[in-house]
Amino acid sequence: MSITSENAVASLDDVLVGEAVLGVYRQMFAALARDSGAVVDDPELVDVAETLLAAFADAGEDGLSREQMRYVCRRYPSEVFDNRLRVLKGLGAVREVFPKPNQLRYRASFTSVVGLMFVRRMMLDGGQSEMHRLLALEQLNVADPRMTPEQARDGAEGLARAFRLWSVELVTLTNGTIEELREQAPKLWGTEEILLRAERLHGAILRRWPQLDRTCTDLRAAIYAYGDASRRAAARLTDSAGTTRNLTLLPPETWRTFARTAGREDLAAVLDGFVFDAAAPWHEPSAVVTAVEDGPRATPPRPAPPRPSVPDTGLSSETGSDATVMERLRVMAEEVLRGRDRVAVQDVLAEDWVTARRTLADLSSAHLHPELPYRLVWSDGMDVRADGAPTWVTPGWFERT
Repeated sequence: MSITSENAVASLDDVLVGEAVLGVYRQMFAALARDSGAVVDDPELVDVAETLLAAFADAGEDGLSREQMRYVCRRYPSEVFDNRLRVLKGLGAVREVFPKPNQLRYRASFTSVVGLMFVRRMMLDGGQSEMHRLLALEQLNVADPRMTPEQARDGAEGLARAFRLWSVELVTLTNGTIEELREQAPKLWGTEEILLRAERLHGAILRRWPQLDRTCTDLRAAIYAYGDASRRAAARLTDSAGTTRNLTLLPPETWRTFARTAGREDLAAVLDGFVFDAAAPWHEPSAVVTAVEDGPRATPPRPAPPRPSVPDTGLSSETGSDATVMERLRVMAEEVLRGRDRVAVQDVLAEDWVTARRTLADLSSAHLHPELPYRLVWSDGMDVRADGAPTWVTPGWFERT
């Protein structure tokens, strides 16, 4: 018996085979179906299916009644449970124990459980583990003496198609944003092992069936394309991590984007809660020299060369005493004050920040010197001047005590 049309001739067996394939697909993805034509958009709906399948596994061959299923899913709303049960029954994931009217007990489909396990594995590494399993399975099939050339061709074409799609996805990730590439980083794990397995499988197929040379050529090209794409993606991922090789740190592109797009308040909030170290206390040069000479040394000191007993007239008597340093700081402080008892530090530093850094260091030294009558007084606040230099200014005064 056959059904004839102008474009194709399909037998009844073909129709039955097609319906069987669709039935398996429906059972595999019943847990992810919101209804007969769309996938779920709420993770809670998948949790209901998982809870039901786990309960069926514990129930054994007797199955579960509707009341028992509702008790297992009692933490979910009644309308959510009714909708999920209707969808699972309609797609064949939950069926009657015996096909007879007024059936009260149900059993779960093994295909639905396996399909949900497959989806969970895909969520972990984006298909890496499934690719390893597929290559291992194809390797066992090639070694099986019952395998035919047609089956080997179908397997090689399927692998080539998968590698091509995988390489296209990796190229897209490489040319996209670094944030998306980091999210999909698990797809780059174990690349070398996958390439090694795929090349071994390609060689085994070609040695056993030399007539499949054209199919093996397509498979080899797809494998090489995947290898090139994965190496380029890994290189960009490594460059984004910097010298730390820490992928948990934000990439430089994110910092640059924030600096260009953030407002003045967001930029000022970066330093909220920071405590800056105060200036070091005053130490006389002679005390610093003594501390350095008395400090521990990693290597033994080299012996000094012998010196003559007569004095060396070529040495200068000026060694930069503390009195000279104090006089220089006093002259500088008086030039800053110009006869006043108090002056704002930001006014002193407003002219040129490059030269003002030395002036600020001298003012700090005058403040810390115990014999000079000057001091620096700082406020607790901080002014943000986006167009100024420096950008962050803490109000302070240099005054005579």
